[in-house]
Amino acid sequence: MALVTKAIKGTQDLLPNESYKNRYVEQTMLDIASKFGYKEIRTPVFEYTELFSRGVGDTTDVVQKEMYTFDDKGGRSITLRPEGTAGAMRAFLEHGLFNEPLPQKVSYLTSCYRYEKPQAGRLREFHQFGVECLGTAAPAADAELISLAHEIFSHLGVEGLRLEINSIGCPTCRKKYHEALHSYFESKKADLCETCLDRLGRNPMRILDCKSPVCSEIAKDAPKVLDYICEDCSAHFEVVKKHLDAMNIPYVVNPTIVRGLDYYTRTVFEFVSEQIGAQGTVCGGGRYDGLAEQLGGNSTPSLGFALGIERLMLLMQAQNTPLPEEEKPDLYIASMGEEATVLAAKLAASLREEGISVQYDVAGRSVKAQMKFANKLGVRNTVVIGDSEIESGKVTVKDMNGGESVEMELDGFEDSYQSYLIQSAVAEIAGTDGIDMSGINLADLF
Repeated sequence: MALVTKAIKGTQDLLPNESYKNRYVEQTMLDIASKFGYKEIRTPVFEYTELFSRGVGDTTDVVQKEMYTFDDKGGRSITLRPEGTAGAMRAFLEHGLFNEPLPQKVSYLTSCYRYEKPQAGRLREFHQFGVECLGTAAPAADAELISLAHEIFSHLGVEGLRLEINSIGCPTCRKKYHEALHSYFESKKADLCETCLDRLGRNPMRILDCKSPVCSEIAKDAPKVLDYICEDCSAHFEVVKKHLDAMNIPYVVNPTIVRGLDYYTRTVFEFVSEQIGAQGTVCGGGRYDGLAEQLGGNSTPSLGFALGIERLMLLMQAQNTPLPEEEKPDLYIASMGEEATVLAAKLAASLREEGISVQYDVAGRSVKAQMKFANKLGVRNTVVIGDSEIESGKVTVKDMNGGESVEMELDGFEDSYQSYLIQSAVAEIAGTDGIDMSGINLADLF
């Protein structure tokens, strides 16, 4: 019998001592995207399988080998989403967002599912931050999208990333490129892997993305797509580079980038790190002008990117990237006796309504055990309430860092404690920055 207390291979738990880091990073990405005009969208975790076979492409490894697909009780083929773009475009078409002002800019945090060999930064259940800019063909949009990813990495303090860009042209000019690729790989077919032999007749461009060492070596001498793109695609790419230069975003042109999904056209890009092993692409994306039509909609030139959360956190860990410390409770109320415990609950509820983080005993511990627990929580202040405090109507607030104690009346304790926090914060700021606070009315500051 399988052990039910063990996570399934390729999945992982994110425990409280780590989850706050992800939450900070994810919120930072949403906030920066919002500055660029992107609003959050949420789509279902599963879709009809045809959405991905038509959108992602039936020649890709994702569709051929990696999707979690099953028939539901109605006999319909359903797939857990392997990526976020197809679902976002489906929602765009289904809900008529093309009738809204264009481009429509959406962002999302989502879980994705692919059956592949688990390794560092690549799990079977993984998480992505993604953005989609739907309804613009202008090259300025390509550069702005790249600048959004660049700002996220800069804001988070991630270093050493290399931006690689390429253009894979449009379906029209890619025909000649496909012919050149087919001719080249046909002469090497005896050495190609079984998967690439199948790709040779269906989409030879996918061979360039093969992870097999033999196929990768063969692909090094294959024709380069930039030698085959048309004048319009070449002009588009030049404007993208011009905008990136104007924004002082460094990049290198890598003519071997094709991205792993069939829906890409023209601009493609990756942010790559050398610090997290073979899976060095932290963020990848580009333009997909034909996706809406592939899904049955009208022509809607669009673009987007996806950023792998697990890979990003792995990279930040490798770089010791500074992150905010986990927030600690402001106050722990220790109590002795039933009446004191009820009062602790009352005070905690009032303070929490004012936005103050408070904890009190809900496990029936002794006062000594409560104080040990408060110390483990790393609370800033503690207060003890017992019969004597209730009788006197006074309690003592102790600063667990500095050791100072302040006596307060129980009547109006909530207001007194808020004032105490404000004074402590001002004193800390003044002490840190060397500011003379004498003669300043605290009420004028808040």
